[in-house]
Amino acid sequence: MNVKELIASWEKVRSDKQSETEFTLGLSKKDAARVEALVGLYPGMDRNQILSQLITTALDEVERQMPYKPGKKVVSFDELGDPLYEDIGLTPKYLKLLHQYSKQSDKSQHKQQTQ
Repeated sequence: MNVKELIASWEKVRSDKQSETEFTLGLSKKDAARVEALVGLYPGMDRNQILSQLITTALDEVERQMPYKPGKKVVSFDELGDPLYEDIGLTPKYLKLLHQYSKQSDKSQHKQQTQ
């Protein structure tokens, strides 16, 4: 989802309740005012929904913008037969950490449900 799509979804005001993890974060006065202005524009959305969706959209964009850095190892070939090289940039490291933290989160969530 990009920012334009995010704003369009706010116009429709829907509530997607996925499993959530709480975070506490500090905002500059300027950013806090910007969030409050968005809450004022979209009264069907609360502050937490807006912040959550802004963070999700920003993280999606960060993932899309991570640069591909070709290594020396050929991992596949495209439809024209040209070699595709392994990515030695940050993306593979990020995906590994994402998998690791997702797994930890799933374990702790399962533990809480069984207690």
